[in-house]
Amino acid sequence: MHIDGRMIGGAPLTYWIGFHAVVLLLLVIDLVVLGRRREGPRFRSALGWTVFLVVLALGFAAFVLHTQGQERALEFISGYVLEGSLSIDNLFVFLVLFGSFGLTVGQQHRALIYGVLGAIVLRALFIVAGVALLDRFAAMQYIFGALLLYAAWRLVRQKKGRTASPTISHWVQSRGWRVSPMLLAVVAIEITDVVFAIDSVPAVLGVTHDTFIVYTSNIFAILGLRSLYFVLQSLLHRLHLLHYGLAAILAFVGGKMIATRWVEIPTLWSLVVILGTVAIFAAASLLLPERHSA
Repeated sequence: MHIDGRMIGGAPLTYWIGFHAVVLLLLVIDLVVLGRRREGPRFRSALGWTVFLVVLALGFAAFVLHTQGQERALEFISGYVLEGSLSIDNLFVFLVLFGSFGLTVGQQHRALIYGVLGAIVLRALFIVAGVALLDRFAAMQYIFGALLLYAAWRLVRQKKGRTASPTISHWVQSRGWRVSPMLLAVVAIEITDVVFAIDSVPAVLGVTHDTFIVYTSNIFAILGLRSLYFVLQSLLHRLHLLHYGLAAILAFVGGKMIATRWVEIPTLWSLVVILGTVAIFAAASLLLPERHSA
């Protein structure tokens, strides 16, 4: 990230201040208003908050369109959709983690809040480092592309865990360690996000190298992660084919990064591919229920 006068990372300082003021306000509302129920948010509240955050992200895209032009706005939407799509796969991990630690719904809500706060800080560090590497070392474009291709292959091979018993908590307690399952879950979420960011940040950098666009699209997607979890909680088990779609998206973006020197794919087409792939595999998951072996 370079600083030129009052410009930071490709945007005026006032944009950064205003954006973080909005983020802080949203976190306060989420924590104080939506988080007041000890048993966790109701489905309608979680759905309403998720929809509100999506509308807010689209409003921010309109702001980018007005201030920085159509291409930057399309890059923001593409980054937001890409990060949001990949986050759904991360929710599978959270579902297994929470079952493993034996957390109640209310504890899951609080763990996700703390996880989101940590993820914002970690994601900022990853994005700044990633943009700096791409700016200074041209070969990083191909390394990131290869990393995404490997991530796609890993997604294709992985098997989704469906159930988990609270064995981790019992293992810790059997050693006499007085550590709350909630704290362990938050630490596990942060570690998971670090691993997840290794895939998702290079993916968004495959769409744009603009620090402001990459950062804001990531944070908007992360802000909706907690409420999205409670909205999709009952559907996650049914989206058994979605990770194949996410693998196809990672492979597409990775291939785009590697071939960018010879082939230029417009941002609009990238957005169409990402949205279309998620829709196709989500619909296929719901229309073709998973068959369990007897």
